[in-house]
Amino acid sequence: MSSSPDNNYRFEQAGASDDSIQQVHAQLQKQKPDKKNGYSFLPLGVLGLMCSSVFFGSIYLAHYSVRFDPLVVNESAKREKPGAVVVTAVPPAVLGKKVFTTICAACHQVTGLGVPGIYPPLAGSEWAQGNEERIIRIVLHGLNGPITVEGKDYTNAMASLGTVLKDEQIANALTYVRQEWGNKAPEVKAETVARIRAEVGPRTAPWTSAELLKIGQ
Repeated sequence: MSSSPDNNYRFEQAGASDDSIQQVHAQLQKQKPDKKNGYSFLPLGVLGLMCSSVFFGSIYLAHYSVRFDPLVVNESAKREKPGAVVVTAVPPAVLGKKVFTTICAACHQVTGLGVPGIYPPLAGSEWAQGNEERIIRIVLHGLNGPITVEGKDYTNAMASLGTVLKDEQIANALTYVRQEWGNKAPEVKAETVARIRAEVGPRTAPWTSAELLKIGQ
């Protein structure tokens, strides 16, 4: 049985169609990314890059990120260990106020104004704010005889406190007197009180204003 020309043409056209399909399929295969074990190298590479970025970014933020710390605002603040006892130094004038209130206020009053005609004032006093070696001697050994304070004379004697108060207590009390009620004078050091106590030695007699005025001239 012989085939007709029409049938031969159909077979040739079908074969051509199969070849064309195979060629297109081959080209598509070449365009696909290489795969290994069923995975594409390109997505794996992108995933690895993203993981690395997250990892190193986290490390950078942990070290260099800005965190709120109240101690950064206060430069003078100190970091203490949990449970540590923080010892804060008390100003000498604060300590001296307690000594003054307990011992001296009975005569000179808590206001520092004294008692008119009897006990001289300390507020605004030229003696309280003047030469520290003079008032240290007054506290150590007392005062007897007339003394002029702010233009007014006082004759009442002051008892010695050198055997009652320690050097530091005297220094603190005098510091309080020299810096309270508007007074403006430097702090008195305990070392200064100790030095004067040693220089005077075993003296027990109270001072006079005439003797004291010679000191520091």
